[in-house]
Amino acid sequence: MKLSDNTLEVLKNFSTINPSLSFKTGNVLRTVSPQKNILASAVVSETFPQDFAIYEMNQFLGLTSLFEDAVFAFDSSSLTVSESSQPSNKCRYTYTDPSMITSPPEKNLELPDPEVSFDMDASSYKKVVNAANQLALPEVVVRGADGVVELVATDSKNPTSNEYAQTVGAYDGDGSFNFIFKTENLKFMADNYSVKVSSKGISHFRGSAIEYWVATEAGSNYAA
Repeated sequence: MKLSDNTLEVLKNFSTINPSLSFKTGNVLRTVSPQKNILASAVVSETFPQDFAIYEMNQFLGLTSLFEDAVFAFDSSSLTVSESSQPSNKCRYTYTDPSMITSPPEKNLELPDPEVSFDMDASSYKKVVNAANQLALPEVVVRGADGVVELVATDSKNPTSNEYAQTVGAYDGDGSFNFIFKTENLKFMADNYSVKVSSKGISHFRGSAIEYWVATEAGSNYAA
């Protein structure tokens, strides 16, 4: 088996959520953060032949990068990475015990009664998260009022905080809302996302072949 560039990018992204990963038979990769406040799921082009777990994904990805055209073979206790043009150049990598890592639940989360829905394009997401990082802002807020939904890089605990805002949609309600996310929890791959947020403390970001569920933070509010 070979791994596509997109699958390698998914694995790199997932390693920022959880340094370990439990693979399941099939073409769906899923991970959860150690704090269990971020869940991610992606459909990939490859079909993995068996269940196995990798303890240090960054180490594994670093190993993979040593091969110009890597081929992967799986057995019961380890996998072998070899060079396509020269199979004798290879490395055996041992699986970890799945009980040693934080694994996602068997099923994806059901979002309870989302009050807010909007589309977030890749450019808006990237600009707001980059602004949060440049300004050392700890939060990104989904803010709605006066007919507009904004994505705002800010510090909700500091009334004099710097802010960077992008309008991402229209809001036809009469009230207002502020759904707070830690900047460090918005570790998404570049994509256009359909977003739903529930006042019950959970949100869902659905892209073309990847989706994330992220918990909102204390201080979030919704007033219909």
